[in-house]
Amino acid sequence: MPSFRHPGTVLTDHVFTVPLDHASPGGEQIEVFAREVAAAGQTGADQPWLVFLQGGPGGASPRPIGRWTWLDRALQDYRVLLLDQRGTGRSTPATRQTLAGLGSARAQADYLANFRADSIVADAEIIRRELTGGEPWAVLGQSFGGFCAVAYLSLAPEGLREVMITGGLPGIDATAEDVYRATYPRVAAKTAAHYERYPDDVPRARQIARHLRDHETRLPSGQILTVEAFQSCGRMLGMSTGSHELHYLMEAPFAGDELSDAFLHAVQREIALYGPLYALLHEAEYAQGEGSATRWAAQRLRPEFPAFDPAAALDGGEPLMFTGEMIYPWMVTGDPLLAPLWEAADLLAGRESWPRLYDRDRLADCQVPAAAAVYFDDMYVDCGLSLGTAKAIRGLRAWVTNEFEHDGLRTGKVLDRLIAMVRGEA
Repeated sequence: MPSFRHPGTVLTDHVFTVPLDHASPGGEQIEVFAREVAAAGQTGADQPWLVFLQGGPGGASPRPIGRWTWLDRALQDYRVLLLDQRGTGRSTPATRQTLAGLGSARAQADYLANFRADSIVADAEIIRRELTGGEPWAVLGQSFGGFCAVAYLSLAPEGLREVMITGGLPGIDATAEDVYRATYPRVAAKTAAHYERYPDDVPRARQIARHLRDHETRLPSGQILTVEAFQSCGRMLGMSTGSHELHYLMEAPFAGDELSDAFLHAVQREIALYGPLYALLHEAEYAQGEGSATRWAAQRLRPEFPAFDPAAALDGGEPLMFTGEMIYPWMVTGDPLLAPLWEAADLLAGRESWPRLYDRDRLADCQVPAAAAVYFDDMYVDCGLSLGTAKAIRGLRAWVTNEFEHDGLRTGKVLDRLIAMVRGEA
């Protein structure tokens, strides 16, 4: 277990072996990496563990430098474990390179079906027993990590001492269709607010879109930048500084009659997906039980919201609407790095049977102290669905606020409030 020091912290690396399929514990094994972070001077202290579940799916845990953001507050009370969820970071990778070695698209899809929240929870339980000797630990879940935390409360509540969630209370029974019907209007509102803040971006976005319609334009990766791909830059709008960053992205897009290299590099950074896990399993995180195939729900439901059709901007004077955290088939087929996985992606979208992630009866009998920050204007996780879940989890205390966007955890204030809430001090 190698250790190293940063200003104010001591970090220790851990690697654990877990089954690929927890239903077949004697089958193929994979590795899960986690980094322990302790406050300097307290490495021998008997502090409780707090495991951090990162957003995604497909995002590696943060790589901290010193006691940044929420970690500074956490280290006052906990020894923190930053978990690279299976397939991410230094855990056994699930990438286009490793998946290619599985051969068929069916084998790839079956392999990736083991990378949802239920498997992440099962991994965490193996790790908990090894690290704590069986003692329960606290969980902090951000965004998709909050989905994992609710699955944890459903599948293994005995492993939990307390649970804190930020921007990640899922709809317990919500389908992918329910999610997008709730979030498309939220994205429209975020786009309208952006244009109200930066009215000059209305003609500028329209100019960019018309150029993309009339000229084949490729990103540095080789991907064709379509109008729809440009619209997906709206993912930025759900973050605290996202509207400002989108404005700066568009303030000087042209070099002569062409889109500038700087603009294309910036767009590529913003529309790039985490990788196969995010692209192929994002909608699958909403699938539970028999007959729960998602079938590219975001694409199917988009016609219900005609404002997102770019034609009104391309052929008329309407503002170009940006889209949010939606996964569309072209995101796979149009990306040179993901296109080889298209058949597997389509198989996962058509998969009819998925294990249930949330147990309503168990959640109604929850004995674990739990608190959640629900961001009223959250563009990614609908407030209404989150509040329905908050009512369904016995004893969970919800803090509804419009002071923060989806990335509110970046400040220590959010975690400080959640710690006080689970302890009954706020």
